[in-house]
Amino acid sequence: MKVVNEHGLHARPATEFVRLASTFNADVQVSKSDVPVDGKSIASMLTLNAPCGTELRIRARGADAGRAVEELARLVASGFTRYAD
Repeated sequence: MKVVNEHGLHARPATEFVRLASTFNADVQVSKSDVPVDGKSIASMLTLNAPCGTELRIRARGADAGRAVEELARLVASGFTRYAD
C-alpha cells in the first residue's frame, strides 16, 4: 500500500499508527523495501523514512492479525485524515 499523506509518515501519523497497532492482540510489522520494523514502536516506525508515494507492507501475527492489518491499512489509505487536527 502507498503512503498517500502529502507529508508522508512523519511523527504525527506514525504516532497514530502505533496507537492503533497497540490496540490489537497481534505483533505488527511494517516493511519498506523488504526491511521490517515493529509497527508498535514509534522509534522503529520513524526509521522507515516514508514520504508520500512510498510502498509499505503491513503484516501481523496473533489473535486479531486480520483485523489489525485491515484497520491499519485503512488508516494509511485515508492519509491519516481520520486523525487530522
